[in-house]
Amino acid sequence: MIDATLLFNITPIPLLSVLVWIVLVLTALLLARLPFKEVMASLGRSIYQSGRIAATAVRLAEKQLKARNRQIRLAADLTRAERQVEREFERIGAAVERSQITVPSLQRNINGQLDKLKNDYQKSADIPQGLSDWVRVIDAIAGIRPPVDPMAATILENIHSTLKKQHHVALNGHRQAVSQRHRVLAGMLPQWRKTEKRLKGIETATLVVSSRAERVDRCMADYEAIRTNTDSSERSLSASALTRFFAAALVLGIFAIGVIVNFNLIALPMSEMVGANSYIGSFNTADVAGFFLVGVQVVVGIFLMDTLCITRLFPMLGGLDERQRTWFFWSLLASLIVLAGIDAALVLIRDRMIMDMEILKQSLAGLDPDQAVTQTLPTVGRMALGFVLPFILATAAIPLEAFIATSRILLGLLGEFLLRAVATLLHLGGSVGRLLTTVLVKTYDLFIFPALWAEAQIVRKIADKTRLRRRPHLIPTLKNQTVPMTEGRMACKKSID
Repeated sequence: MIDATLLFNITPIPLLSVLVWIVLVLTALLLARLPFKEVMASLGRSIYQSGRIAATAVRLAEKQLKARNRQIRLAADLTRAERQVEREFERIGAAVERSQITVPSLQRNINGQLDKLKNDYQKSADIPQGLSDWVRVIDAIAGIRPPVDPMAATILENIHSTLKKQHHVALNGHRQAVSQRHRVLAGMLPQWRKTEKRLKGIETATLVVSSRAERVDRCMADYEAIRTNTDSSERSLSASALTRFFAAALVLGIFAIGVIVNFNLIALPMSEMVGANSYIGSFNTADVAGFFLVGVQVVVGIFLMDTLCITRLFPMLGGLDERQRTWFFWSLLASLIVLAGIDAALVLIRDRMIMDMEILKQSLAGLDPDQAVTQTLPTVGRMALGFVLPFILATAAIPLEAFIATSRILLGLLGEFLLRAVATLLHLGGSVGRLLTTVLVKTYDLFIFPALWAEAQIVRKIADKTRLRRRPHLIPTLKNQTVPMTEGRMACKKSID
């Protein structure tokens, strides 16, 4: 190998050797400056154009994904709106059918009440006979002068007493007739109330149908807004999808807690049934069997919800005819009841096993096993919980469907955001790469500035001589004029040409 010290001994003076090497290096760098600039310019253009091409491709993919996500959102919300409109029409149809069933009987009742009211009104219209002309007769008799004859006086007294009795009889008859009329009028009041109640029933049925019609109008307005593909409807769809996603995730989290509770209730007896030391791979067979039983309950619930057309995870179940769907529904419901009974039985076995282990511990501790207390009430509560949990888990299909539908939309939105970010980064990377190549060129020029300065001076001298040969009268002016580096270089190039 060549000793590095030899590089500094090309002249007797080391400092002069260093200066010689500096001049040689600067000269080499100056000669390589133009190729370096061309290479850096080509590299910068390549980086910038590659970044722009890649960013354009990513933006195109982002637009395609955005259009696809928009179609998915519109299809999902159109399906949801169609289902709402369909349900509202079904409810309106059911309300109209109920009205058609009840209206004839209601009409007959109202007609009967009206007939009774008409008869009572006619009875109340019979005016009782008024009092006879007893007052005028009595006034006429009272106007007779008292006779002197005792016989006439006796006759007048008899007439007075007879008139008085007849007056009382007529007055009592009038009072009874008026009372009877009032009783008839009072009996009309309940009839009026019954008629009013039945009319209110008709009004309530009409209001129900009217409110259903208003809801159908709102659903149809939402459906038309979705079909028009307006920006406001698209924003509302994205917001509603985000809301439904978090709501479904929260409900699914609660159902997951229920699954864990149900598994813990049946894990111990499962270990005795399938063996505690048996493994499937790295998993305990008892745990796998417990989760399988809970999973079967959830699957049966999903099929049950699809059969009832509450969810549409498996559309073929909702597309069955009425007879097949009814048979399938009762079969699934019976299966769910059997699974719930199995859960309750496993909970009972679990409590018995725990009690037996407690008795065994007391026996090993030297205590009397008869002192073990049988806790009946907690056992019944746990059995009830084990029986109810499968029915609760059966409804997990509703939030599961919403979670799947909204997660697809949100994953599409996340993909749009990531592609947009990648396109921005690629465009920024191309611009930064071109800027870095420019910075490298400037740094290169800064490193060899002595050689550039010397080159500029030489070029200026050559340019001055060339101009003096062509125009001698400019000598006084050129003595007081300095030529810039670039201008001198251009002049030198022209002179060489």
